[in-house]
Amino acid sequence: MAESRPSPPLPREAGFFLLATAALGLAPFVPYLPWSLSLLAALLLLWRGVLVWRDAPPPARFTLLLAAALGIVLTVASYHTIFGKQAGLSLLSMLLPLKLLEARTRRDGRAALLLCCFLLTGQFLNAQSMAVAAFVLLCATAIVATSAKLEQPGQAPRGALRTALRLLGGAVPLMLLLFVLFPRINGPLWGMPLDAYAGSTGLSDSMRPGSISELIQSGEIAFRVEFEGTPPAPAQRYWRGPVLSEFDGQEWKVRESMLRRAPTYTVAGPAYRYSLTLEPHNRGWLLALDYPDSGAADALYGDDLVLLARRPVRNRVRYNLTSFPETPVGLQERENVLKAALRLPPASNPRTSALGAGLQAGNAEPAARVEAALRFMREARLAYTLSPPLLGQHPADEFLFDTKRGFCEHFAGSFVVLMRAAGVPARVVTGYQGGEFNPVDGTLVVRQSDAHAWAEVWLAGRGWQRVDPTAASFPRRIDEGIARALPEGEAMPIMLRQNFEFLRSLRYRWEAISNGWNQWVLGYNAQRQLDLMRSLGLPDADWRQLAGLLAACASAWLLWLGLRLWPRHARLDALDRCWRRLCRKLARQGVRHQPWEAPGDFARRAAAALPQHADTIIAIAEHYATLRYGPGVEKPATQLAALRAAVQQFRP
Repeated sequence: MAESRPSPPLPREAGFFLLATAALGLAPFVPYLPWSLSLLAALLLLWRGVLVWRDAPPPARFTLLLAAALGIVLTVASYHTIFGKQAGLSLLSMLLPLKLLEARTRRDGRAALLLCCFLLTGQFLNAQSMAVAAFVLLCATAIVATSAKLEQPGQAPRGALRTALRLLGGAVPLMLLLFVLFPRINGPLWGMPLDAYAGSTGLSDSMRPGSISELIQSGEIAFRVEFEGTPPAPAQRYWRGPVLSEFDGQEWKVRESMLRRAPTYTVAGPAYRYSLTLEPHNRGWLLALDYPDSGAADALYGDDLVLLARRPVRNRVRYNLTSFPETPVGLQERENVLKAALRLPPASNPRTSALGAGLQAGNAEPAARVEAALRFMREARLAYTLSPPLLGQHPADEFLFDTKRGFCEHFAGSFVVLMRAAGVPARVVTGYQGGEFNPVDGTLVVRQSDAHAWAEVWLAGRGWQRVDPTAASFPRRIDEGIARALPEGEAMPIMLRQNFEFLRSLRYRWEAISNGWNQWVLGYNAQRQLDLMRSLGLPDADWRQLAGLLAACASAWLLWLGLRLWPRHARLDALDRCWRRLCRKLARQGVRHQPWEAPGDFARRAAAALPQHADTIIAIAEHYATLRYGPGVEKPATQLAALRAAVQQFRP
């Protein structure tokens, strides 16, 4: 049995290509890795660069094992596990520079390029934006160019890049066919680790003083809305999220509610139809205007009027709703819900409780108590600020009577405590308020900085009524946005500032492009695929029809591509057949003729590899070159016969 030939050594120039490609593939992971792991990866790459520059041998196996052990120790110290998304990506980021450090042969270089391909897929676990897709395409081009340089060391860098672009260009139509026709399924193709969505931001199922003001600092998009017809006025753009009814004196929490497939209320009043694209937040609620009808697909309705998904929102979702903000709700509320909306912990916020008792004694009607409480908050000269002071054991007391500085959660939480003390059932509602219309594509963009908290009170005969104590004290918050409501000189995030018109214009355009990417690329789901097939004349396309259409189109493209790439060389004459026969004999001895090599260069290289046959090889090559390229030389049969005999007698 013949022994397999060893892989040729890794060319020095290809080593530099590998190093640059690895650095390009690792760069997007730096923001997601702990600084210690990023530093270790950078040092390993730098070490590899020094070795390639000096043309030095790789380090000893024991040294590489120590570096690998250090990477594992740092990963466990950072994540307390070696499993999960972030820990797995960290280990993969360590494997690539370690593989480069031990690379000696072209086979090692191919393995390193395969690791780079795995890293490309790992980038989409962190983000799936258009910028990430463009960067992945750049990395793929670098990988293919490096592969071309690895297999053809004498090729110029520009030629390797041209080869990569030509190969990737030929794959683009097939990629588009797979994207459009590959059968879509509802749900992911594989399960994700438990920490895959740990970085999701957004509203929480609990609220402490200061929690929403921290969320305001983020300019990330929470969701986008496209209205059919006239959108609601700013005062009606309350996007309902978690409802917090449980209060322990300092923290508000969600109370477990009953879930139904349809709402308990009967919609009435003006209707607003819209499509909402919700970013993943790894929670169960769906944002919606008050109050959606029963047309929400695959959604549940809580008895606290919250719209809920059947599973945590871990991927971007798009749903169509019709909301009726003037619908009366809670007219026949259950007794246990009202009791929960009156509950206060004992000995908590005594001054606010005393004020509420006074409001109850002085106002027989609950509606009058609500108005009296709002009047008190307006007259107390409370300040609206993004930098509220820390509060202690009695947050409502300290905000209303001492610091008098707070954000919307301070206003809403203190107002609900005051209402419960006054005998009026009340609860905190969190969500988003307002939003900003993008003039480029007309969508309403609601950001994390639009997070808001308000209150609901229950009045007999009127049901649950929204009361926004922040808006009552600072009406500009609702009509003109957060930035207008904050006092002069207040430090604001750059996304909230009004004096960067040029940056805002650029942001509008970029977000409109990103929205198109989200809707038509990331949002290309089974329903959209079915709609496309219907427009193409396949109204009932199932996975079998889609797979057959995909196979037919892909086969047609590959056939056309194969015909285009089929060699168009003239039929080999007798002289070329002799030369090819010599090349095959030398190839069996490990000396392969490269397409760009001239006969003389190849003969000298073969003679150096097979010195015992040097004279014969050079003589045959000179004879062939004279017959093929000599000026005005005819090729009589005697000279061709002599060349053919020389090649036939050559037996290395």
